[in-house]
Amino acid sequence: MRSEGAVLYRHLPGDVTPGTLERLLWVVVVLALIADVATTFVGLELGLSESNPAARGAIEGYGVAGMLTLKAFAVSVGLVCRPLLERPYRPIVPAGLAVPWLVAAALNTYIILTVL
Repeated sequence: MRSEGAVLYRHLPGDVTPGTLERLLWVVVVLALIADVATTFVGLELGLSESNPAARGAIEGYGVAGMLTLKAFAVSVGLVCRPLLERPYRPIVPAGLAVPWLVAAALNTYIILTVL
């Protein structure tokens, strides 16, 4: 059996196009980034510590600027790699950035609420 040239596309529900989905996910990336950074620094002000060694080093060395530089680097890697994907699969890039940051913000919020 040969599958050369075969492409399987999944259709999104309704009239959502991959381009529309990608734009929406980039908005989620920005919101997730803000939520992660904000909850991280609230936690640090409450005496909690950063568990990610790379983020901890950036924060200890450069504060908020270090954390934002780290986030900017991650977004830059995503933007550089994005054109390597076919158009229908490009929303995976912002999703791959947003999901971990949303999870981190949710965990940070939970931990902050347990401390208060």
